[in-house]
Amino acid sequence: ATQVAQRFVDAGVAAVIGHLTSGAAIPASRLYNDAGITMIAGSVTSPKFTEQGYNNTFRIIANDLQQGQALAKYAVTELKSKRIAVIDDRTTYGQGLADDFAKATEAAGGTIVKREYTTNSATDFMAILTSIKAEKPELIFYGGMDAQAGPMVKQMRKLGIQAVFMGADGVNTAEFAKLAGKDGEGAYASSAGASKELMPGYAAFNTKYKARFNGEIQAYAPYTYDATRVVIDAMKRANSA
Repeated sequence: ATQVAQRFVDAGVAAVIGHLTSGAAIPASRLYNDAGITMIAGSVTSPKFTEQGYNNTFRIIANDLQQGQALAKYAVTELKSKRIAVIDDRTTYGQGLADDFAKATEAAGGTIVKREYTTNSATDFMAILTSIKAEKPELIFYGGMDAQAGPMVKQMRKLGIQAVFMGADGVNTAEFAKLAGKDGEGAYASSAGASKELMPGYAAFNTKYKARFNGEIQAYAPYTYDATRVVIDAMKRANSA
């Protein structure tokens, strides 16, 4: 991430949209800040990203503290899940999100019966899921991305774990649905921005996106386009690029 950021700095760019993940965006933002380059993220959710004190670093979506609190409240009060297990992938995004979710779960009256860890490249979760199964959780929360969440929920069902599966925006993707298959039915995930049903310009954007890229909209495309338009509008108002 810092190598890419340095290339942008050397090229003298006026602004950067991104980076995609918290782990990449946070170190990159330091280089942009030092160079006086504006950075607007459409997919970075770690609170640390905008808590660094930089006056040129922005996000246009909710952060993980907000997501974690909302998900925990929903799990405990709406789904009536009291015994909850938490797994995270040890990344800046996944661990921070899981920490916020766990804290908010206990504040809402739930109990964290087990906390386990994996990596963002793992594919075998049988050992940690077996350990979790012994605690009889009603819900399993995963702080991480779709590439692990899909196989994880399949392995949960293979072990006979009937607990509800929940993730955040990293799991709210078409890839998760593809990887999880029928075992993903009934899973819950959040969105860090407005749902497509609440986006005033979604229908027109969706039509243009499909025509241009011959595929479905990816999770962060609307927010990233909005971030780009914010930069363009700022340049027009300042009459300077």
